[in-house]
Amino acid sequence: MIRLAIAGTGGMAVAHYMGYSAQKGVKVTACCDVIEKTARNFAERFNIPAVYTDFNQMIAAEPLDAVAISASDAAHAPLALAAIKKGLHVMCEKPLATNAADAKKMAAAAKKSGVINMVNFSYRRSSALQKARHLVLAGKLGKVIHVEASYLQSWLPSTVWGDWRKSKAWLWRLSKAAGSGGVLGDVGCHIIDFATFAAGDIENLCCRLKTFEKGVKGNIYKGYTLDANDSATINVMFKNGAMGVIDTTRWATGHANSLYLKIYGTKGGLEIDLDAAYDKLRVCLGNDIHKTKWKTISCGKGKDNYRRFIESIKTGINDSPTFAEGAKVQQYLDSCFISDEQKMVVKV
Repeated sequence: MIRLAIAGTGGMAVAHYMGYSAQKGVKVTACCDVIEKTARNFAERFNIPAVYTDFNQMIAAEPLDAVAISASDAAHAPLALAAIKKGLHVMCEKPLATNAADAKKMAAAAKKSGVINMVNFSYRRSSALQKARHLVLAGKLGKVIHVEASYLQSWLPSTVWGDWRKSKAWLWRLSKAAGSGGVLGDVGCHIIDFATFAAGDIENLCCRLKTFEKGVKGNIYKGYTLDANDSATINVMFKNGAMGVIDTTRWATGHANSLYLKIYGTKGGLEIDLDAAYDKLRVCLGNDIHKTKWKTISCGKGKDNYRRFIESIKTGINDSPTFAEGAKVQQYLDSCFISDEQKMVVKV
């Protein structure tokens, strides 16, 4: 039996609990949150026996094998490092940390200790993305030339996910002081991972961030200064010589939660639209490139990170995405902020 604790019992903790509890040989035996009421409500909802408000006390007192960290971004590094020191396997929410230095420290500690470590880039579960990576690495597209990737949401102009003016869950994401890295830090990390997992590592980038007016006097609402970026565009040069554009925004009217990836090479192209399907992608390969004819490929059922994490613990073989991969994405994010601030191309 793998005994697991969940740290941070907000919205994402539910997904973690459901992901682990659905697997044989796994039991969530403890949970922790700095807000005691939140932790107790979570424990009662899922019949979790042990409840804590102090993470270090929990991992010292409970007989655990692993922890899942779904606390605030700023808490990721200290909680993960404490768990690693205790010899516990760790699944951490994205982004891995709030800066590249902390992320690298986490990756180094996990590697040294030998514990299973994963960061929850949840869209890795798309079998279409996994197939795209295989096609690129196998040379089916030839030399990669051009990449386009987008993550589009619309909860600022619409109420598709609720009204941000009435929900703290959305409001804090608009304020730097509340710990938000804006749309770039929140979901930009997903689309950067999505693009680079399939297309390859980034050599250098140039990023522009913008915070738009939201019709709030003084740009302050309910004690929050609304200064976090809500649109980002990144011009990218990849190490394989390709160029591309990665963008994300909360202002994409008509899009609840849309991810797109297009990769074009000298011998073919591929396109992924997660709104259409997680297990299908379109390809134009071989002689079809002369007819601009596209075919849809079914890629089979994908595997989510919760299952990858537990299987890694059982086998002792660390599956992807690892802390090292999370640290790489964090370096890209840091470079984006530097690029925007200095208005220059930044070598990663």
